[in-house]
Parts: sequence; structure tokens; C-alpha cells
Amino acid sequence: MPEHVPSLQLAGTAVLTLAGVVWAISVLRLLRRFRAEAVRELPAARLPVLPSQRKSGPPWESVELTPAERDAFAGLVRQLGDH
Repeated sequence: MPEHVPSLQLAGTAVLTLAGVVWAISVLRLLRRFRAEAVRELPAARLPVLPSQRKSGPPWESVELTPAERDAFAGLVRQLGDH
């Protein structure tokens, strides 16, 4: 500790330095949060080269199972549920 600098001045410098670091960290966190929110609000960019996508998928398909197939499937579900 330098002899010509009072202790109160050194303590003040330490407090101001700590306050500056806390302020900088707070500002960086706020900027990151608002940047993330701004990115979420941006509309999805469309690529003009790609064809437009369908809004709906293919129609649902259903198959009737025989009783033996139903029993086998139920056994498989029980086996997987035990793990």
C-alpha cells in the first residue's frame, strides 16, 4: 500500500471498481436478454430458392390389428415399460 494514499481513498477506489464491474455484468446480461427476445420476434426468413412447404401432412393411416397382434404389442409395451 502506498504511503501517501489514505486508506479511505483506497477503500473508495475498491468500492467504485466493484460497482463498475457489477454494472458492466448487469448491462451485458440485459443486452443478451433483449437480443434473445428480439431474435425470437423476427419473422422466419423464407428462402426464395426452396419451394413452399405444404401446411398439412399426409392423411392418417390406420390398420386393424388381429387379437394376436394386439396381445404381442401389449407384451412389448409391458417389456419396454419395465426398463
